[in-house]
Amino acid sequence: MEDAIRCVCVETHPDAIRRANETLPEDEALNDLAELFKLFGDTTRIKILYALLDAELCVCDIAQLLGLTQSAISHQLRLLKAGKLVKFRREGKSVFYSLADGHVRSILGQGMEHMGE
Repeated sequence: MEDAIRCVCVETHPDAIRRANETLPEDEALNDLAELFKLFGDTTRIKILYALLDAELCVCDIAQLLGLTQSAISHQLRLLKAGKLVKFRREGKSVFYSLADGHVRSILGQGMEHMGE
């Protein structure tokens, strides 16, 4: 394992600190962002999001696709919905899920692009 690179000086750079502090969001916004990224920390949720990239699917469809129970999928969809990553619409007795917006598609795409670098 490579050792972390450490600064050996004790000097600070007030201008750099001031500029960084000016762009630092409020703690509440940072906490919300951390919670959003936690949703991407589960392989099943990532698979669900990828399944919804090009198709609107119901819980039954997703469960069969991923080989999981409807209950497990419903639980993950509740989390994704609470995080505003998916939306749903009712059609008769069926509920169809899709990505909430283009931002979700962008986050997934940029994540994969970053992994490929």
